[in-house]
Amino acid sequence: MSTAYFNDRVLDYGVNELFANGNRLTICSQLPATFADANATYALGSKAAPTISAPGARTGGGRKVTVSAITDGSVSGTGTVSHYAILDTVNSRLLAAAPLTDTQAVTTGNTFTLTTFDMGIPSPA
Repeated sequence: MSTAYFNDRVLDYGVNELFANGNRLTICSQLPATFADANATYALGSKAAPTISAPGARTGGGRKVTVSAITDGSVSGTGTVSHYAILDTVNSRLLAAAPLTDTQAVTTGNTFTLTTFDMGIPSPA
């Protein structure tokens, strides 16, 4: 079997959706499977208009976007945060979700922070 090949433009269009339409980052108490999960059911806080870079090269191959550090996220619920999600609120879409490196207890009315992180699609093996 031969190895598949994808041009960077094919990979870019995947991560470009995050860059073009990701307009809210939420912190969640568990992995959301739907927009409603990420926006309400499991949401414990959010950051409107997170800074997401244009697609670029991913270490090890593929393409990625970088989400800039967040220093002023708003906590809207009390609980333990274990995941984050990137949402397109205009179209009610959950674009991506993943676990955080560490869980964190949060309390309504406080702020949350996240360090800069990458989200990417690897090149085919």
